[in-house]
Amino acid sequence: MRLIDEVRASAAEIAERARSVRIVPDAALELDAAPVPALDRTLHYLDGEAEDVARYFLTLDAINFGSGWFPTLRKRPGHSGYATVAASLTDHFRAAGPWTNAQLRGIDTPTIAGVLDQQPGHELMSLYAQALRDLGASLGNRSALDWIAAAAGSAERLASQAVLGMPLFRDRPFYKRAQLLPTDLALAGVAQFDDLDRLTIFADNVVPHVLRCDGVLEYGEELAWRIDSERLLEPGREEREIRACALVACERLAERHGIAPRVLDHWLWNRGQSREYKVRPRHRCRCVYY
Repeated sequence: MRLIDEVRASAAEIAERARSVRIVPDAALELDAAPVPALDRTLHYLDGEAEDVARYFLTLDAINFGSGWFPTLRKRPGHSGYATVAASLTDHFRAAGPWTNAQLRGIDTPTIAGVLDQQPGHELMSLYAQALRDLGASLGNRSALDWIAAAAGSAERLASQAVLGMPLFRDRPFYKRAQLLPTDLALAGVAQFDDLDRLTIFADNVVPHVLRCDGVLEYGEELAWRIDSERLLEPGREEREIRACALVACERLAERHGIAPRVLDHWLWNRGQSREYKVRPRHRCRCVYY
């Protein structure tokens, strides 16, 4: 089974059997305007040569996880956990340039902690260092653009390439970051893919939260209490049900609105950054997938 087919089939199966999460039948979702995916130029490194920009997004998406730890990070004023990581990495690229493949393969925890202005003893920093070493190993002797070119213009092949080459991308069956990677590269203008609209949403903890707040998803009483009490969820059935039901609900909503799921994801994720959504707790799970 192809990777994207596996995502859709597995999510549908999990959602069908879900015990703690329910998709509200015929729930409506009003889109304020047609969403146009774009990258935030104040956060991301987009002003360099194509090779460096491509390397930036390979690096950023390699460490684009850890939302379960974000409340414990030292954040920049007015920045979320993700924005703190993205902006810190942008500053590093502008000041010192990208890491070489060899430097990535040898990167240690204090180095990435220093770049992100975090404590080296923070658990997430060692995971970030591991992810960057995996990226260096996957690149081998290739440039970032050559690594991307190996996918031959297919977002699905590039996602599969990331999953095969880097263990922390093996988020079966959702492959959130593996699908996000070609999307970011395309938005950055350093890659073109002819199958981007085959991608699903990038199942994390923001999109399900927005869907819950907007009445598209309902959680069972015990699960809702734990999330609202800001208690961590363990990886497992409930967390998978949340992400699977969000994915299936977005498939239906995307079809209803006539847009690609990846476009709907962009709109929902950005909607989730507004204060009315941030004041209500979302689920937190300490894992390497989102």
